[in-house]
Amino acid sequence: MDAAAVGRLTAFFDEIGQHLPRRESRESFAAYFYGLLSDGERKSVEPIASRACGDPGEAQRTHDRLLHFVGQSPWSDRAVRTVAARHAITAMERREPVTTWIIDDTGFLKQGTHSVGVQRQYTGSAGKIANCQVAVSLCVASRTEHVPIDFELYLPESWMASPAKRKAARIPEEATFRTKPEIALDLIARALDDKLPGQIVLADAAYGSSVDFRNGLVAYGLDFAVGISSQTKVYLLDKDDKPRGDAISAMDLGVKVGQQNFAHIIWRSGTRGPMFSKFCFRRVVVAHDDGTPVADRDPLWLVVEWPVDEKQPSKFTLTTLPARMSKKHIARTIKERWRTEIAYEEMKQELGLDHYEGRSFPGWNHHVSVVLTCYAFVAAERLRRFSPSATWVRPTRSNRRAT
Repeated sequence: MDAAAVGRLTAFFDEIGQHLPRRESRESFAAYFYGLLSDGERKSVEPIASRACGDPGEAQRTHDRLLHFVGQSPWSDRAVRTVAARHAITAMERREPVTTWIIDDTGFLKQGTHSVGVQRQYTGSAGKIANCQVAVSLCVASRTEHVPIDFELYLPESWMASPAKRKAARIPEEATFRTKPEIALDLIARALDDKLPGQIVLADAAYGSSVDFRNGLVAYGLDFAVGISSQTKVYLLDKDDKPRGDAISAMDLGVKVGQQNFAHIIWRSGTRGPMFSKFCFRRVVVAHDDGTPVADRDPLWLVVEWPVDEKQPSKFTLTTLPARMSKKHIARTIKERWRTEIAYEEMKQELGLDHYEGRSFPGWNHHVSVVLTCYAFVAAERLRRFSPSATWVRPTRSNRRAT
């Protein structure tokens, strides 16, 4: 980094330091931060301490300090993450508005059974059921940049119902079991309380299929574009937005329309050429039983995607985006979720997001908080170094190059 970047990092540390109560905590934060940004393959406490110190005795003392900082030191994860989020968002908004929030989750593969929240469960990271932890994330996005700002660990019912497990992992007494959609709404509520910018929420069918999740977003005054199951039933609306006919599944509706009547839309220029698919858009209301009469429900767009080389529709999205918005704009907005996987990959491969080896709930959260601050700073620096472009695509493994 040049002198200007060092100055920005110093100011960033000063902001974060306001939320770390002791000088030792501020020093340990800086050491851990630099350790995560280092070239080492492992980003857990022991290798970070070893790389930081040549003398074995000093390395042991550094190890003990970092272990206490991550696992025991009482500092506010939310306060530190909010500083990091605002730092990244400020840099993003110099180029273009931050308009989108993206909800997703990722897995942390584990060998044993003692890490907080671990059990055999499905994770998209492995594409199967595996022994892992799963965390729900919130990212903020502009047209060209995508930054994770918050994570929350999913704690399965088997953990929340076990006093022994809760005590061993130091799970707070007030914590109760929450589903992933409930966790996602809490992440959104925190972002709203912190007055972070964003207008529309994107999520896949694991969240969008939840009526409570969609209703929660509406209650918060947010637009959404969320995936749903192919078997979700809807009522088609006429030109006056009145329901007509019987309820029909999203899949059956798409098949009935026929691929020949889907619109061909290019949503992005990729490294191998334009990325495109075929879409149809229909005004609908969802045929679920939430106590609201069908005629009183707000109309939505049902967006059905049918790739050219597929035999049937493959993706289904409900969105509150306004009818006056162009269909191409809606399709492009829906497709913004793809960058979340790149952010997960960068944080895991470059910053050790999944390298935490402790077992406690506070320790997991502290580790993730420092990873998020690293990513926020790197993202802000990257925005300074790369000029905006309509066809700009983030290079893989770019954190190391940018720093």
